[in-house]
Amino acid sequence: MTRFDPSAADSLRPAAKGWCPGAHRAMASGDGLLVRVRPQLARLTSAQALGLCALARRLGSGLIDLTHRANLQLRGVKPHDHGAVVDALCALGLADADAARETRPPVLVAPCWQAGDDTEGIATELLSRLDELPVLPPKFGFAVDAGPAPVLAAAPADVRIERARSGGLLVRADGATAGHPVSRAGAVDAALAMAAWFAATAQGVEPPSRRMRGHQRTLGWAEGPQPLEAAAASVALPAPGMSALGPVYGVPFGRIEAAALATLLHDSGASGLRLTPHRALVLEGGRWCDARAFITVADDPLLRVDACPGAPSCASATVATHAVARALASGMAAAAGGAAPRSLHVSGCAKGCARARPADATLVGRDGAFDLVRGGCAWDAPVQTRLPPGALRSLITGTP
Repeated sequence: MTRFDPSAADSLRPAAKGWCPGAHRAMASGDGLLVRVRPQLARLTSAQALGLCALARRLGSGLIDLTHRANLQLRGVKPHDHGAVVDALCALGLADADAARETRPPVLVAPCWQAGDDTEGIATELLSRLDELPVLPPKFGFAVDAGPAPVLAAAPADVRIERARSGGLLVRADGATAGHPVSRAGAVDAALAMAAWFAATAQGVEPPSRRMRGHQRTLGWAEGPQPLEAAAASVALPAPGMSALGPVYGVPFGRIEAAALATLLHDSGASGLRLTPHRALVLEGGRWCDARAFITVADDPLLRVDACPGAPSCASATVATHAVARALASGMAAAAGGAAPRSLHVSGCAKGCARARPADATLVGRDGAFDLVRGGCAWDAPVQTRLPPGALRSLITGTP
């Protein structure tokens, strides 16, 4: 079987319109401006989270997106309210008054860190030193995953600081099978050096490299400590249910209703909110509450379905995705004998923003109908085209 190569897939993927939004540099979508918030260490205090919910309801559509990079996005902000939103985010400590700071590379942090551990210490130092970096591509980023075992292996990052199989720390280029062993004190120096090497060499290949995964296969960073070490075996991120930190709730398709989240925070008594890159929320120190707006069991088929916002939220989409995805998830739950796919992607267009990896079945919106891709990505060749929404459930799940 051919292994999926994300770097090769990127060369086939249709070009995205716009840019990765920030707080200061919002991006227009079908339902208004998208304003992205990047909480440090993927954590908000309860007061910050409640303030964000109130802001989403007051100056947005009341909807918040949770992204694969553990960021949050306010949806539906009107252009004339954008300045007020940025001021409010700065007051909450969720944005920096200096707009240039949000152009620095993102740092994805494993959500189960504890105060004073390697993940928190390394991530805090790295965040404080990002100004030392040269200019890097917009999506270039870091992952700090220094717990007992890596949990961010499937999350997007270019330079990874993680636990080695030997128990020590290593810095690994994304896509490499092993990394450079480092001390706790030298981890950030090595990660910055690897990123600087990428910036210095990425323009020297044709086409110029945008991400580390394909680039390190071409050139390889050999300046780090030798010999290389293998990373520890990865483990799963917290699934819906109770965890050591508190209750974990899944977020269907990454779409959060601000009112529902505010209610959950109040009822649980949580002291903080942590975000995971597989679209789940950890209520730090909270008690378990029933919450119908969220996923509460680890085997819910909604966890196997990715769906972008679709029409009318996204101007590129010609189909509504969430209603179709929910109906198909229901069919996946009812299917017997393994008839349903293990993974399903419902995409509003061929850009495939919700999932960059292949799925067992991918539905791609086109002119109000759907094309079906088997075992591929949204931009791959379909096996069937122009399927009406009413025909999808029996075709995908084998249930009427």
